[in-house]
Amino acid sequence: MEMESNKIFDILIVGSGLSGAVIARESAEKGKKVLILERRDHTGGNMHDHVNDAGILVHDYGPHTFHTNDQKLINYMCRFAKWQEYRLTCGAKINGQFTPTPFNFATIDTFFSKDKADEIKLALGREYPGKSMVSILKLLDSSITCIREYARFLYDNDYSLYTAKQWGISPTEIDPSVLERVPVRLNYDTGYFEDAYQVMPEISYNDFFHSLLDHPNIMVKLRVDANDDISFKKNKMFFGGEVLQKPVVYTGAIDELFTYKHGRLPYRSLHFEWVIEEKESFQEAPVVAYPQAEEYTRITEYTKLPLQKVGNRTAYAVEFPVDYQKRDSAEPYYPVITAASQEIYMRYREEVLRYPNLYVCGRLGDFRYYNMDQALKRALCVAGEIF
Repeated sequence: MEMESNKIFDILIVGSGLSGAVIARESAEKGKKVLILERRDHTGGNMHDHVNDAGILVHDYGPHTFHTNDQKLINYMCRFAKWQEYRLTCGAKINGQFTPTPFNFATIDTFFSKDKADEIKLALGREYPGKSMVSILKLLDSSITCIREYARFLYDNDYSLYTAKQWGISPTEIDPSVLERVPVRLNYDTGYFEDAYQVMPEISYNDFFHSLLDHPNIMVKLRVDANDDISFKKNKMFFGGEVLQKPVVYTGAIDELFTYKHGRLPYRSLHFEWVIEEKESFQEAPVVAYPQAEEYTRITEYTKLPLQKVGNRTAYAVEFPVDYQKRDSAEPYYPVITAASQEIYMRYREEVLRYPNLYVCGRLGDFRYYNMDQALKRALCVAGEIF
């Protein structure tokens, strides 16, 4: 990074994913000169997509759909792209049979005899009147025997297996909020999310980010690792060897920013195996979990996300979770939230507070398992703090 860069920007933003790009836009519209440093060769973070050799739009880092109940957030997204309604459906393959996820009454009908299924559904209605969803943890703790049996079947054949592969640790170690991300339905409804607004871009996420970052006050530099130029000494922040007192927004892994001085935070990464087949459909839903498979967790079929007709062919990605180690081909995807990792994270948060001009956010910076709408809301909040 050229030394004079410290003089040509008002705000430095590290990372061009949703969090960094939104704060950049908010800053630029307030007349601030913004420099974004992105170590990858593209903007958009893990929302990046492209059209593959078969002419199919695919998401390079796993499936992304935007969903929210907050009208202000959907209105913000609509400023920068046209969106189409898209209600994601998912499923799981258990004992060779497909069932919708979140699991619903159809799941009970599939894996239990009619008499037993009727007993379980009746008991669920009595135990949770007026509720449409309940967490697997509550079902496991139920005082009703048949409900516990149903919960144990789901836990043993899906939740525990998937969690162990996805996070690389025992399900008993993971923060309960992770298991509660996908509750169990108490009806026959389908659809992965319940939010009022569920959309995908009409063109692509790349088109959205191009529009979001298209402002004369925003300059983006790709293939630049800002951590090579950021350092901390005596409660002062340095950039390129010069003291930096201007606002800095950091959206990368917080432990990496401080050169792991309090230890490494655990993140999970992903490896994808990409397949193009000469067939119209590969699986029953766009995203299907395979908890009983030995190594991979799920498969995303992109001709269904959104629906794309590209002759008699389809494209899908098989997802293999792996431990994150910083190397050229890997990216940190998911923070592994446990009691031990939260203790380490809080030490890094204390470090951040020493520097009034430093703002850390995003899934990696906040060490939180954000959905896109949560990341957007947090980014807008940080932008408000800066100004």
